[in-house]
Amino acid sequence: MWFEDNAEEAAKYYVSVFPNSKIKEVIKYPEAAEEASGQPSGSVMTVTLTLNGMDFQFLNGGMVEGYNLSTSGSVSFVIHCKSQKEIDKYWKALPAVPEVEQCGWCRDKFGVTWQIVPDVLGKYLTDPDKQRVERVTACFMKMKKFDIKELENAYKGGE
Repeated sequence: MWFEDNAEEAAKYYVSVFPNSKIKEVIKYPEAAEEASGQPSGSVMTVTLTLNGMDFQFLNGGMVEGYNLSTSGSVSFVIHCKSQKEIDKYWKALPAVPEVEQCGWCRDKFGVTWQIVPDVLGKYLTDPDKQRVERVTACFMKMKKFDIKELENAYKGGE
């Protein structure tokens, strides 16, 4: 993931949010890279980390047109949640741009887009009963943060 200059800050933040996470390695820019990268020697170049068991590498690549995380939601990371408590935990920690929150999607303070989704949603949306699917879809289209009880109520036929 490309960051302008705060890859290490982002890595520390995400490691604090997700279980089974750690920073594995931080590599600094050498003098030979200063001119080409525009980054000062000794500053963080890359951070290799594990987030909830998945490996990532963050790069401080500087400001380059088209590589600004906060201007594109075309890539998002899905967080599958087993409970409302888990949804609430991530929803409290990640969203930072209320204007873009919709149907479990949010953008954090680093510009990364996330989808915080209950596991049960897949079951509800693939049910052979089309009326159930319609009710659940109509229900979640009004949500920012998913509410499992409301989804379940819609699935069962409640209002």
